[in-house]
Amino acid sequence: MNAQPLQTAARADASQRRAFWLRHLHRWHWISSAVCLIGMMGFAITGFTLNHASSIEGHPRVTRSSARLPTALLHAVSHDTGQKPRAVPAEMADFIERRFNVDIAGHEAEWSDGEIYIALPRPGGDAWLSVDRATGDVQYELTTRGWLSYLNDLHKGRNTGGAWNLFIDMFAFACLVFSVTGLFLLKLHARNRGATWPLVGLGVVVPLLLVIVFIH
Repeated sequence: MNAQPLQTAARADASQRRAFWLRHLHRWHWISSAVCLIGMMGFAITGFTLNHASSIEGHPRVTRSSARLPTALLHAVSHDTGQKPRAVPAEMADFIERRFNVDIAGHEAEWSDGEIYIALPRPGGDAWLSVDRATGDVQYELTTRGWLSYLNDLHKGRNTGGAWNLFIDMFAFACLVFSVTGLFLLKLHARNRGATWPLVGLGVVVPLLLVIVFIH
């Protein structure tokens, strides 16, 4: 005699649970999608450009500059017998920044008997600076490969520093939240959408077959 009210109460509880999860999943899904939106567009575009890098690569532009250390700095550098490798003295770093507009403070330098060499890799290009310890001649070379190479290097996190690498980690986490909440939303709506799981399965099977058949 009490079966029908119990069934009605069970259905009401199930409906409330479903509404609860739908509400929270939708909330986190749209929040994560808003956070990821521009980043996902950027990574999708640069993913395409990276895949066709040989067809749309830019033309490197090389800029060279030179200078000579002041006598006091040359004397300090030529007689320096400190531990190596290590950063250059602060006075020399200040001189380089004023002369070439390049910040080398804190960059590890390779010290040899005749030369100090500092590699200065950067997104979308490369650079290096060398100091002749005998004459004080300073050579600086900057190579740029264009904005497309710059964006591609941002995609790969190449020579981008800790702040950008942290952003990529946070972006990856937001994408994970977006994907997982989307999967659970698919599960909740799959009952009324028959193509849901076949399409999900297609998204798994197609790349797997490509790997098995075409990548060796």
